[in-house]
Amino acid sequence: MQLQDILYSQGFGTRRVCAGLIQQGLVQIYDPGVAAGAVMCIDAASAWAQNGLRFRVQGVDWPYQERAYLMLHKPAGTECSQKPSTYPSIYTLLPSPLRSRPQKSAVQGVQAVGRLDQDTTGLLLLTDDGKFIHRMSSPRHHVPKVYQVTLKHPTDATQLRRLLEGVVLDDDPKPVRAAACEALQSHQLSLTLTEGKYHQVKRMLAAVGNRVERLHRSRIGALELPQDLAPGQWRWLSRDDLQAVGG
Repeated sequence: MQLQDILYSQGFGTRRVCAGLIQQGLVQIYDPGVAAGAVMCIDAASAWAQNGLRFRVQGVDWPYQERAYLMLHKPAGTECSQKPSTYPSIYTLLPSPLRSRPQKSAVQGVQAVGRLDQDTTGLLLLTDDGKFIHRMSSPRHHVPKVYQVTLKHPTDATQLRRLLEGVVLDDDPKPVRAAACEALQSHQLSLTLTEGKYHQVKRMLAAVGNRVERLHRSRIGALELPQDLAPGQWRWLSRDDLQAVGG
């Protein structure tokens, strides 16, 4: 693939913009055949194999990714929307190329796999792979999501039992059940869900007579939020990570 097309596919602008970056000497390629590491390439039409390709654009290193799969530690006070109403968008936490990766649909860039409320923190996945989003979001696939819930009132065995047996929410006569529920402390529990509804955790706890004070998602599938990933930071998903979430 031509270098300008590679940069275009990774979200660095139109093909003309990408060609300009290359011709201005702002792109370097990590050529395995060159011991010195990254070498400048000013030929926009030069051909490169995409698999395993790494390059540097304006001083920032990037790996070639046919599809982008990311994890983000969502901080509180952010919205999972391209057009937020009150709080900053999570997408402002990502570099421009990830927000500009070309797609066939009108919406460009990576998209959140499901949403977390503005005051909810924790593990959030993003991708430009529509099939992955559908697979991870579909209730038919029962992907478990684990939440650490801090409560206003002490929890008790009756509340835990009701969460496991199922509670009825306002908009759905069918009971909604937790896949797992464990009291960690008097005002804290771990709750596992395999489906996602609007404000589901908060509404489930309200249905059993309690109130959510803080909510944090710590795991999706078998993928734990890394302890060294600070709020607001992101990283690429590895192959092991994708297997852990069932991707």
